[in-house]
Order: sequence, then C-alpha cells, then structure tokens
Amino acid sequence: MNNYYGSNKDFSTAHNRTAILLTNLGTPDRPVCPGLRKYLAEFLSDPRVVEFPRILWKIILNVIIINFRSPKSAAAYRKVWTDQGSPLLVSSEQLTENVNRHIGDDHQAFLAMRYGNPSIEKTLKTIHDEGYRKLIVLPLYPQYSASTSASTFDAIAQTYSKQRWIPSFRFISEYHLHPTYIKAVANSIREHWKKSSKSELLLFSFHGIPQRYIDNGDPYAQHCETSSRLIAKALALEKYEWKLVYQSRFGREAWLQPYCDKTLKALPARGIASVDIVCPGFSIDCLETLEEIDQENRQYFISSGGNDYTYIPCLNDSDAHAKLICELIEDNC
Repeated sequence: MNNYYGSNKDFSTAHNRTAILLTNLGTPDRPVCPGLRKYLAEFLSDPRVVEFPRILWKIILNVIIINFRSPKSAAAYRKVWTDQGSPLLVSSEQLTENVNRHIGDDHQAFLAMRYGNPSIEKTLKTIHDEGYRKLIVLPLYPQYSASTSASTFDAIAQTYSKQRWIPSFRFISEYHLHPTYIKAVANSIREHWKKSSKSELLLFSFHGIPQRYIDNGDPYAQHCETSSRLIAKALALEKYEWKLVYQSRFGREAWLQPYCDKTLKALPARGIASVDIVCPGFSIDCLETLEEIDQENRQYFISSGGNDYTYIPCLNDSDAHAKLICELIEDNC
C-alpha cells in the first residue's frame, strides 16, 4: 500500500526537513538562435515583465522582436559563454552547492530558473517527490520588483494550482537593506580596492525598468536607492564619490534614470578619468554584467576619453554570499 505521500518510499526524514528554493532569472540552454528564440519567447511573454496589451504585444513579440533580437542576443551570449556553459547557471549551481555546505542538516537547497532550465515547475516536483513538506523560496533579487520577485511567485502559484498537496512555505520577496547583504557587497568592493587603486567615482548600476512601473507603485527604485546609500555609507564614501545608474533599457518609453551608458559617455567631459562599477542588484554575474557592463559600457567610457574602468564582480558563489543566504533562511524559519 502506498504511504501518506503516494509512494512506498519512507519520506519521514525529508518530511521533517525544509527545502530551500533559490531562483534566478534564467538563461538559454545554448548561445544559438533557436535557443534564444525559445528563451526570449518565454521571458518576454511574461505580463509581469512587459506590461502591454496582450494581443498586440504577442504580434509584436513573435513577428518582430524575437526574429530581430535573437541573433544579436546569441552573439552577445557567445562572448561570455564558458566551457562549462552559461555563467549564470554555472555560478548559480556552485552557489547552491556552497549554501548546502554551510546550511544546517535540516535544510536542503535547490536551484531553479524563472525562465529556461532548470525550471521552477520541475524543481518543485522534485522537492515534492522527495518528500519535503516545508519550503522557503528565495528569489536572488535583493531589490523587489513585480517583474522579478512577483513573477517568481506567479510561477510557483501556477505550479501549485495544479497540485493537490502544497507545502507550508515562506516567500522572501526582498532583502535590499539586510545588514549582512550590505556588508557583503561593501566588503567585496573593499577587497577589490585592496588589489587595485580606488577610482575617482564608484557607480552602482542596477537593471532598469520602465518609469511607468514605478509610477504605478513598484518600490524597486526606492529599494535600489536605499541599497546604494547604505553600501556607500558602509564604505564611508562622500556623496560626490558615488552615483546610482540604471542599465539594460529596452524600447522607446522612459526607463529609470540616470542611464548607465549615457552617464559613462558623459563622465570624461566632466573630468572623471577613472570609474569603478558594481551591480548590487545582480547576485550572480550574467550577460548583463559580463557583456553589457564589463565590455560594452567599458568601451563607451574609454572611447569618450576615460582612462581606467574597473568592473567589480557580483557576490557569485563566494562564502560571503552563501552565508548571507543561510542567514536569510534562518531569519525566516
């Protein structure tokens, strides 16, 4: 006879443990056009990401955007792809392993991507099949936005809407001012300054979203501003020594400003010859940090007359990042 969980397996141990689901945005399986078409279709079809009339957007997306953007995106991904695969996926897997080395025996971390693989639906099925009935979900976005954290919640709710038995679970929607997060980012900047000289200006670059989303009540910009201010304070920086910018805008409407690329192009004319740039909103280095920030935006600054440009990596799979995640989990147990 099947036991309480619909299987002959003994799940008594897992039942008393808590599964930790770490999620990130996602990545294509391969840096080629077919893979990018599939990934972009899933990503840009999300109504949390693109708030636009659905029927009209579906036509624009499938007829124009996917066909024109896929080759460019594939070429960009090939610039950062490694022998092991996607940098985002590889580092996320290594971070998950590191979390499991630091976390208590009564917890087990799993990894899922909002778009692409490993999918949230399949990972939640694995968690369920292994007998876990307690779940903590941590989207690896320190600053809350409906387009990231809320979208993750939607995917989880959609999965569980098809499942008879759902676990007891907690959802950590943001940690933008958590002291350990602020300290970890600040320390990573300090360590970088020990290895190389400190530049004239430190830029905090966050992924942008349309200004319209903020006007409609999204707290993302406020969270980015708070994180930047607290990190700058931890580094004892004067106001003129740092600046907040936003990157990765798409389309014609106004996004959060100041724009990262335009700022970098203008700085040399203002007498700023050296900059350090860090991306506190990204937990793991990915296309937007490795290609857009470290390569494309570097060229904007240098070609505009700048001399020194230093990109400071994300927390990635570091012990500091793993310990931060463990502390966030402990705070929510």
